[in-house]
Amino acid sequence: MENTEHDTHKLVIIVGSVRDGRFGPVVSSWVAEQAAAHDAFEVEVVDLAEVELPLALPASSPKFAGDGYPRPAGMARLTEALEGADAFLIVTPEYNHSYPASLKAAIDWHFTQWTAKPVAFVSYGGAAGGRHAVLHLENVLTELHAVTIRDGLAFPNYFTAWRDGSPLDPAAAGYARTLLDQLAWWAGALKNARAVAPYPA
Repeated sequence: MENTEHDTHKLVIIVGSVRDGRFGPVVSSWVAEQAAAHDAFEVEVVDLAEVELPLALPASSPKFAGDGYPRPAGMARLTEALEGADAFLIVTPEYNHSYPASLKAAIDWHFTQWTAKPVAFVSYGGAAGGRHAVLHLENVLTELHAVTIRDGLAFPNYFTAWRDGSPLDPAAAGYARTLLDQLAWWAGALKNARAVAPYPA
């Protein structure tokens, strides 16, 4: 059954790596194509390489400061995207068995924007395919009251597993569909729940 316009969820895809020569935009472009072909989402891609992300944080926590939290002007688009999202999909590499500092900064500059919203992960790396990075992200985002999606998508040895902007594994699109189906279900369920009652964070 096709979704109506009312059922469409705002999905923000976050490109986590800002490293020179990064592969993240290739992965995120393919993922965005899969999400756009899925009838449940309106897709926006946010590339952290285009966002001002200082590591020094204000003294107060964004949890308590709310709308008055003093973020840099160059972070405004990211904050607006996170605020308006019904669901997130984070594309991350694995650096030293974890995720990039750029992602941690983007997360730490925000709080309520993640609350009671679902987050899915697409990772890439060496033999582990970025799975260590995802495990760490799951712990962090659970602390922020986000709901992490079980079925992620990982690309081991991405440097030999992709060609012309697409993964060589013919099953990858099917795995992406499963991830997006679960993300859409949670996006709808949590959107409805937030509409009924404020989340007790």
